[in-house]
Amino acid sequence: METEKKRILWADDEIDLLQPHMIFLNERGYEVTPVTNGADAVAMIRKIPFDVVLLDEMMAGKDGLATLADIKEINPHIPVIMITKNEEERLMEEAIGQRIDDYLTKPVNPSQILLACKKLFDARQILKDRASRDFVADSSEIRATLSGPMDWSKWTDVYQRLAGWDLELDRLRDAGLRQMYGDQRKECNLEFGKYIERVYAPWLQDEENSPNLSVDIVPKFVYPHIQQKRQVFFVVIDCMRLDHWLSIQPLLEDLFKVESQLYCSILPTATPYARNAIFGGLFPSELAELYPGEWMEGNDDDQSRNRHEHQLMDRQLSLIDPTLKIETRYIKVLDIAEGMNLVKKLNDYRRFPVVSVVVNFLDMLAHGRSESELLQEMAPNEAAFRSLVRSWFLHSSLFEMLRRLASTDSVVVLTSDHGSVYGTRATVAHGNRDTTTNLRYKCGKNLRCDTRHALHIKNPEDYGLPTFGISTNYIIAKEDYYFVYPSRFHEYERQYRGSFQHGGISMEEMILPVVTLTAK
Repeated sequence: METEKKRILWADDEIDLLQPHMIFLNERGYEVTPVTNGADAVAMIRKIPFDVVLLDEMMAGKDGLATLADIKEINPHIPVIMITKNEEERLMEEAIGQRIDDYLTKPVNPSQILLACKKLFDARQILKDRASRDFVADSSEIRATLSGPMDWSKWTDVYQRLAGWDLELDRLRDAGLRQMYGDQRKECNLEFGKYIERVYAPWLQDEENSPNLSVDIVPKFVYPHIQQKRQVFFVVIDCMRLDHWLSIQPLLEDLFKVESQLYCSILPTATPYARNAIFGGLFPSELAELYPGEWMEGNDDDQSRNRHEHQLMDRQLSLIDPTLKIETRYIKVLDIAEGMNLVKKLNDYRRFPVVSVVVNFLDMLAHGRSESELLQEMAPNEAAFRSLVRSWFLHSSLFEMLRRLASTDSVVVLTSDHGSVYGTRATVAHGNRDTTTNLRYKCGKNLRCDTRHALHIKNPEDYGLPTFGISTNYIIAKEDYYFVYPSRFHEYERQYRGSFQHGGISMEEMILPVVTLTAK
């Protein structure tokens, strides 16, 4: 089927001299309609749906800028390319202010006109074609990498590439590429689950050969700045994934020098385990010894287990450096009022050497989406959720706080305690009535699961996890699986399919950014 020609309206009072240009464009599939003045151009716009307007700035009668204003009043979305002999900056600014799409200075040759039109008509398709080639090449490289021996460095490289494609495909909106990408990410998460199952317990026994874990964040990324007498704002955004960070990073690059690294969350990738590990520098088994009341069998209350974060932070700093005598502050932002109060008191907080800020919005959004049809409508998939995250951040008290800190000498260390995964597949879990209720991990006695879909931990001590008697087991879901009990299986499978969950083993939950922001 022949492609419909793009229609160009060309308004120039010397249009007869441009006949060779019009022939050139016609031969390349464009249909050019010439007019010699602004009034005729406006009249044609009222009658015919043109794809682009080439507009001479200096015409007799109605000049280019006046014509442009009339055209935009009729059709504000039609692309306009202004052509002029005048190189005055003032004129260019005025034309740009009236929303022209390109600006060419006479004399113009046919190739310039063609290129300007192609940029408007074909840029999206050119970008798609280029992206398709790049994705196929990148996909082949990732597959080749996965076929060889994998270590943490290779996994972070693979996941950074995939997270980058998340954002690129959001821009391109290509369903075919999105499907190919989704298949590859599933393939990667399958292999990542096998990798973590093989190396995680040995990492805990061999610190020299393990990557940075949750317990390493404060000593490796926060304390060095304290040691240098720099004031530190330590910000933990609960449930922020790498792709979320990449979507908001451009908003901060104009304000800060940005240094970003990746670390590995401990298991389970859930707030009471991972965030406590960050603030305490301790694995969950050690935390349970410090606060046995909160870690009793059957206690499934995330809030009570995270009530000691300020004390844990102070304790960790004193163990890192017993000579350190500083006063710290801890703020947890759970709602708009607390966020506004943080911004309001920011100057007061600047006198404390360390200020820890926990921002719970993304975690609340992920949980709330499972129960709210409105949020599910607003964020039906991962791309929409990323867009929602960026929009929230842009208008958040957190961004306002960071904007103000950008004009100070404070250092910001920003990270996440765990990510989340978009759950699409249910797997059966068996356990007694005291088993915890989480969808991605469970703790209890006599647990059973399909070990193709989950890691079954029969010796919690090897994983730094607390025990409640000799038969304590943990099961932790891999890939995008979530646990459902055999009774009413199909009901709960449907209820939780397509929800954002955390606690399990996936790249999205475990490979996380830790970012240092210093003012430019």
